[in-house]
Amino acid sequence: MNTPTHEFVTVDMRGLKAALVARAQAQRVSVSVLVRAAVERELGIVDASPEPEGAMRTAASAGSIVKLSIRLISGEAEQLDAGARRAGLSRGAFLAGLLANVPSLTGDSASRVDCLGALTASSAELSTLSREIHRLTALLRQGEVGPARQYRRLLDTLGADVRAHLILAASVLADLRPARPSAGRGESRRPAAS
Repeated sequence: MNTPTHEFVTVDMRGLKAALVARAQAQRVSVSVLVRAAVERELGIVDASPEPEGAMRTAASAGSIVKLSIRLISGEAEQLDAGARRAGLSRGAFLAGLLANVPSLTGDSASRVDCLGALTASSAELSTLSREIHRLTALLRQGEVGPARQYRRLLDTLGADVRAHLILAASVLADLRPARPSAGRGESRRPAAS
């Protein structure tokens, strides 16, 4: 049997241990995983992939966290690791999401990272709209009707732009939350886009 060689380092946390342990528990990873990730970031060894998050925190807060040991063949373990990395989650949070039928993890929809990217882009556009409306409001308060007319097209499409963002946000949130079984079947229910 291959046993990995361990390289241990002892560190005086100087009062940070409680916060470190709490953060590891919130992210559903071991303290070692969290510390290694921080050291990798500090050394510039790791890429800019998202830090594992505790996406299943609501489930974790409902009960105590239990350490579970499972046996997988190497190919399955590699699939689990790759899926968790793609989702930006710890293995435990990823596995919990699969068990809860989170659509963005089960392959029933776009990937979690794609969903979050689309929501971030749409939110940025909404923020731009907000700034434009603020500029328009300032012009109207100053009685600058001429320059304010250039915002006419923005006002014509504003309702549709906001509705499109809300539809996208609802879809992304539906893909990121655990699916609820419908009427005895194991199918997920998602809001319909209008």
